[in-house]
Amino acid sequence: MAQLIYLKDVVTLRLDAAKCTGCGVCMEVCPQGVLARDNRKIRIGNRDACIECGACAKNCPVGALEVRVGVGCAAAVINAALGRTSSSCCCVIEPEQTEADGKSGSGGFGCC
Repeated sequence: MAQLIYLKDVVTLRLDAAKCTGCGVCMEVCPQGVLARDNRKIRIGNRDACIECGACAKNCPVGALEVRVGVGCAAAVINAALGRTSSSCCCVIEPEQTEADGKSGSGGFGCC
């Protein structure tokens, strides 16, 4: 199964290898399989596949991982599904915008 990649080199995920104990909890909770283990340490295997959900950082017992949760487009998809009308990460296309504004749409989220 192919992994969805939003945009290259924009993910906020960071790993402090000096803090990492290699316990692997982050690997277990990552829904995208972004993290891997080499020589008893965790490494970021496919940074661009990260959806910035924050599960790895929240579950790391030593604070070796950091990510700005909710800044990726995944947050916009979730907010739209919940019926929210604004998002902290993506543009909102308002229904009242017209072609004269240079934008059109029936309302919802669109990535900038």
